[in-house]
Amino acid sequence: MKIKIIQETMKKISIILCMILALAACDNSGSQSSEEDHGEKGPNEEGHSEEGHSEESGTVSITGEQANFMGLELGEIQRKSLGGTIRVTGRLGLYPQDQAKISPFIGGNVKAIYVIEGDKVSTGQVLTLLEHPTYIQMQQELQQLSSQLEYLKQEYERKEKLYEEQVSSGREFQKAKSEYLSTEAAFKGLKLKLKLLGLSVAKVLKGEISSSIPIRSPINGYVNDINISIGDFIDPHFDMFEVTDNSQVHVDIRVYEKDIYKVKEGQTVYFTVANQPGMILEAIINSVGRTFEDDPKSIHVHADIENKNDALLPGMYVEGRIVENERLTDVVPEAAIVTEGELAYIFVKVEASDHGDNETEERHEELLTKVEVTTGVRDGGFVEIMVSGSLDSSLIAYKGAYTLSSEMIKGELEHAH
Repeated sequence: MKIKIIQETMKKISIILCMILALAACDNSGSQSSEEDHGEKGPNEEGHSEEGHSEESGTVSITGEQANFMGLELGEIQRKSLGGTIRVTGRLGLYPQDQAKISPFIGGNVKAIYVIEGDKVSTGQVLTLLEHPTYIQMQQELQQLSSQLEYLKQEYERKEKLYEEQVSSGREFQKAKSEYLSTEAAFKGLKLKLKLLGLSVAKVLKGEISSSIPIRSPINGYVNDINISIGDFIDPHFDMFEVTDNSQVHVDIRVYEKDIYKVKEGQTVYFTVANQPGMILEAIINSVGRTFEDDPKSIHVHADIENKNDALLPGMYVEGRIVENERLTDVVPEAAIVTEGELAYIFVKVEASDHGDNETEERHEELLTKVEVTTGVRDGGFVEIMVSGSLDSSLIAYKGAYTLSSEMIKGELEHAH
């Protein structure tokens, strides 16, 4: 029994010794790890942290992959004219001479249509053919009048000679003269009608009669509306086509009563249209209306567009501003400005470097520094800036500035810990 008790006691002592040795080993391992943590810096801690933040105050370094992720865009400081602005709205329009509604002088049935909506046409181009018995009858009458006119002219000249020789009476002479002159007037009038219908008088007088007449475009432009179909009978003055010369589109805006005195010819209008988001277009005021409208209380102002393109179409809604007291100044996009309290900053690219070794793939990094600026007039998505020193030709962050600021703060917090 005593031997058994002694064996159990020795077994317990062995377990306790093993536990003490295990605790001692853990303590040594922890001390060694602590000493290593407070030893030399790792390869990522010298100059740049693992996230790519520079330890230099006010700078941030990002890789190309990070730049793409945050949508970073770089650009130079621009020079633009900014000033006080008058907010306006309106539409793109055309002057009356740059649009045409086309209708026939004499009714007829549609024989053929040669265009579709959206086609570009030139002055004199045939859009459709109309046919009707009236057209044939008019050409026949012209041929008959031509024959009669030749006979009546000869008769008039003969009677005139006899009258001068006192062989013929004055009554016969006057009758011949009247018939000749009235027939001549009818002949000339019918020729003009056929010319208006687009028919060749010379061909008709040679015996060629056409059963149809062409309807031509009176201006260069684009076909907007087609209101006919094959076989339709078209009454006179019915609008068959609408053609507009979109190259002459201009801005037609309203200026309200309180701002009328500020507007004059030659001022610049900056405007945008819905189908070209982000693009600022320019126009110069060439006409200020002199008729005041009550609903709404405003006048019409017309402005010629400086940078026209094919996407500008009549009827499009525009929002814009008229600039007064313009001055040329340094500007950046509003998205390039980062505000911290009452201070404003931009990020300027100061360095580009390549980092890499044999074991890691080479990567390209951009180094940007935060520069304090003073802001001024804000207009049309741009902000006037003033900065000590020169930033000519320097690239700044147009987009992604706030993300860069966040990355910088994140890096500073990591270094603080």
